[in-house]
Amino acid sequence: MRGDKQLYDILENLGIEFEYFEHPALPNIEIAKKYWRGINTTKCKNLFFRNHKGNKHYLVILEHTNNLAIKDLEKMLKQGKLSLASEKRLDKYLKIKPGSVSPFGLIHDIENHVYVYIDKNLEKAEKLSFHPNLNTASLVISFKDFIKYINQTGNSYKFIDLY
Repeated sequence: MRGDKQLYDILENLGIEFEYFEHPALPNIEIAKKYWRGINTTKCKNLFFRNHKGNKHYLVILEHTNNLAIKDLEKMLKQGKLSLASEKRLDKYLKIKPGSVSPFGLIHDIENHVYVYIDKNLEKAEKLSFHPNLNTASLVISFKDFIKYINQTGNSYKFIDLY
């Protein structure tokens, strides 16, 4: 299987079942839509931000068809201007490359530095899909197991209304 072996070990230890799908590299949502046909799940968009000082980082998870109003997010977080984090920061905190951003990268954030914001609308999803820290595969897990996983990481998270 493609992806992060450590992730697969953690999912197995937690008893989290998943569906596995291989595909070409999917660096963005527009390309991904071509390969998602037949995958019965709520597909997610994952954005990794830093605050203006560069001392706080946020993973924002939302349904792939929704657009995020960054100005609204900035007001909610009260951290000043937000920008997408650099490739260097992605590697430092999540050990992933651009185009492969996923909450599964939190397994590498051993200091629990990254704060996670999850769109409240995802609470209605039965299943969610994420890359296994490599954008040439996707894993589908139940929402319940996603929460089990996210609790195991130790990272703080919050459900927020993004629209």
